[in-house]
Amino acid sequence: MTESGTTTLREKAIALLAVSIGAFVFYTSFTGAFESLIQRSVFVAMIATLAVLMYPLFGGSKLRPLGILIDVVIVGICVASSAYVISNFERIMNDLPWAQPVDIALGFATLVAVLELARRTSNWVFPVIVTLSVAYAFFGYLIPGQFGHRGFDAGYLTEIIFLSDRGLWGMLVNVASTTLAAFVLFGAILLHTGAGQTFFDLAARLGGARPGGAAKIATLASGFFGAINGSTVANVATTGNFTIPLMKRLNYPPAYAGGVEAIASTGGQLAPPIMGTAAFVMAEVVGVNYWSIALAGILPAVLFYLGVYSTVHVIAKRQHFKPVAAEELPDWREALTLARVSPIIAAVAGLGFGILNGNSVELTACYGMIAMIVTVTVARLMTGQSLSEVIRIIVSALQEGGRGVVIVGVLLVGAQVFVAMINLTGLGIAVTGAVLEVGQGNFWLIAILMAVVCLVAGMGLPTSAAYVLVAAVFAPAMIQQGIEPLIVHMFVLYYAALSVITPPVCLGVFVAATIARTSWFQVAIQTLRLGATAYVLPMLFLIYPGMLGDGGPVAIGHAVLSGAVFTLSVAHLLGGAPMRGGLAVSAIWLLPAVLALMEGWTPTVFAAVILLGLLFVSRTELRRQEALSAASPS
Repeated sequence: MTESGTTTLREKAIALLAVSIGAFVFYTSFTGAFESLIQRSVFVAMIATLAVLMYPLFGGSKLRPLGILIDVVIVGICVASSAYVISNFERIMNDLPWAQPVDIALGFATLVAVLELARRTSNWVFPVIVTLSVAYAFFGYLIPGQFGHRGFDAGYLTEIIFLSDRGLWGMLVNVASTTLAAFVLFGAILLHTGAGQTFFDLAARLGGARPGGAAKIATLASGFFGAINGSTVANVATTGNFTIPLMKRLNYPPAYAGGVEAIASTGGQLAPPIMGTAAFVMAEVVGVNYWSIALAGILPAVLFYLGVYSTVHVIAKRQHFKPVAAEELPDWREALTLARVSPIIAAVAGLGFGILNGNSVELTACYGMIAMIVTVTVARLMTGQSLSEVIRIIVSALQEGGRGVVIVGVLLVGAQVFVAMINLTGLGIAVTGAVLEVGQGNFWLIAILMAVVCLVAGMGLPTSAAYVLVAAVFAPAMIQQGIEPLIVHMFVLYYAALSVITPPVCLGVFVAATIARTSWFQVAIQTLRLGATAYVLPMLFLIYPGMLGDGGPVAIGHAVLSGAVFTLSVAHLLGGAPMRGGLAVSAIWLLPAVLALMEGWTPTVFAAVILLGLLFVSRTELRRQEALSAASPS
């Protein structure tokens, strides 16, 4: 068979298997999951096979025949191990069997296969980290001091990794195969029903006609898309291919255009409902309802985008960036037709029904999917489309959902092994002790240390994987300081997500710089400038628990006011809001920002009053400069 014929066959296999995964997710969301090990092992076998098809080894090179052999072996190992677990799941769960040589061979072969697929779907950083955790479990007895432990042999590690529900088939895999997969499929169906174009049109209408309109379109559109697709890099690649060229066409500096898209796409990882797919994992780890996580994420996400949008606005006014031309903006009447918005309304209604009915998260997502499918079917048939065209849309959505769960699914399988090794060896406890020792009981020093460590540890990793790795090792250090687990885990999630735009390993920035065709370092500088408030925002969680919905209406109101004052102050400082007297006087924007970080209502009220005064002074100076510019000869 020719190369093109092989490629076509593989594409057909990808489409068929992706649809099968989407159908599996939909079915188990509606009827309920199978027995735990059966659900998880079937899911692992399916996503591993699809990952091999989507990311073939040595594709397009002379070594492809060797790659085919290795790919076949990987699929064989994953399918065989899953079949073995399915046939022995009662013995594994009830008898806690001793590992035999075949178990050891199959268990570690499956782990190697999963880590190889993680390398293909992500990069080498994640599999190396997981491999080091397993090596640490083997050879920890060679390490002196508090980081050493008694060590474990291959048989015992096999019983943890392969013959239990703590390793390859553990809790994170359960999350990936149920709640997370259900919402990934929900998002795919939502976008395929036309909501993607509707979101973009709404962003264009809301921000495009204002100063710096192209950057505001990028900010809003990336927020809408990022809240659904769960990946910073994918968000930059998707929306950035339109927004970055648009900004460049309107004479925005390329580095600035890339920075706007990179930071806006990152915010999508922190916006409900998906939150970079980490919200579902966090719910299991912290032991709270998923909807509690989603509600807790609303105010921080709003403040995140308030900071980006305000900074973009201030820069646009100072640099005289013009709005997008009216003829380039979509018509409101086209963007808000019933056919366009009905799937979104149906999705929200379906979710609302599931929540009010007290259903599981998966079934609630399923109700949203059913509502969308029914609505889009009726709407498309009423507009004259055939049933076959509607079915094609639904099948395409199932396929996209199946493909979308592959990367995060593979990474969470590996991450579960990492978590198992950390718990087994007590590394988290040792790291907690070391952090507390370095911090010398100083709470804020410990918090800053934790933030830096999370930023570094999460570099090069997708949000969900970064969150799992840093939470497993570092979250206990802050929890021991008396901070509520939800606050600590949101703190960790934010810095893990921000690692994707933090130099030197900043994948989101790299993609934006490639599209903008400029230096990644210059894009990184602009991204950090636009997202400066985001790096401080998690610290506000520690000062104002109301930021995450804790403490009642008064505490929440205080958090809203303090967060808004801080965000707007920093945005005007870094955006270069005009002040008579130059840069030295501009530093006065720090005053309300610092006051907003202080506990108590008094400094917050003073901060708000000062901010209002500075806004008035700055706008007066801007009008003066515009008048002078208009009066001066061209």
